Amino acid sequence: MSLSDPIGDMIARIKNAQMRNHKKVALPSSNFKVKIADILKNEGFIKDYKIETESNKPTLSVDLKYYSGNPVISTFERVSKPGRRIFSSADSLPKINGGLGIAIVSTPKGVMTDMDARKQKIGGEIICKVF
Repeated sequence: MSLSDPIGDMIARIKNAQMRNHKKVALPSSNFKVKIADILKNEGFIKDYKIETESNKPTLSVDLKYYSGNPVISTFERVSKPGRRIFSSADSLPKINGGLGIAIVSTPKGVMTDMDARKQKIGGEIICKVF
């Protein structure tokens, strides 16, 4: 099965798993998804992630994080979609929820948060926003 938007699928699976209070969610792995999961872990939105290669296809297993019964990720939205790509310069990167959230940006120097991209003064494609 081929997906037209694998990142959108990842976001939907995480949101759906959190609505049902699952502890883990498994999804097809790719290098880009692993980088997004790494950013989510470093920023404290998920507990951990691991790549499992039991069969031919690698699977990304994400341990979800909850605080007093509620998911830590309250909003997880895709910004740049396959039908409409959203790019931004370093100066005009959005501040998510007044600086409390993050935007994940794909830059020429790799995938990073909006704060890191502002510090390095590089823009790129805004993948998603999390808060």
